[in-house]
Amino acid sequence: MRSHRVTTVLYPGSFDPIHNGHLEIIEEASTLFDRVVVAAMRNPQKGEPMFDLAERKDLLAESCAHLDNVEITQFSTLVVDLAKEVGADFIIKGLRAVSDFESEMHQAHMNHAISGVHTVFIPSSSTHSFVASKLIREIARFGGDVGSMVPPPVAKRVAERFGE
Repeated sequence: MRSHRVTTVLYPGSFDPIHNGHLEIIEEASTLFDRVVVAAMRNPQKGEPMFDLAERKDLLAESCAHLDNVEITQFSTLVVDLAKEVGADFIIKGLRAVSDFESEMHQAHMNHAISGVHTVFIPSSSTHSFVASKLIREIARFGGDVGSMVPPPVAKRVAERFGE
């Protein structure tokens, strides 16, 4: 009888904030793989963050509490270094639109070239394909309601911060 080897995947991102599209990818990954490590990072190219890393890690943990095989962490190294550290067999990335594919594919090739780790793409459903953290930040900062686009813990924190 063959023993089952645990398959670990890494889902890196800024998650500022985590939204329902991210959560959909995490939930799908949790059904496909044995262990899912979700890692929040600071991305200086994305401007001033809405939530600091510790807050994002907490929001990820609260939003994924119903998933037994999901772990949350944060990092400030290369994604491939974290993948090695957590023993990831694959890196996963969500795709909303064809435009995401080009940049993600470029990054996937680079990650594979320097580490040997493959990237698996998981498409989001059409109900979440328009949701982007950048747009959520903008709507929230102008007092708009983002409650239908983010998990309940995020909606609560956004409302507290921006008086929604």
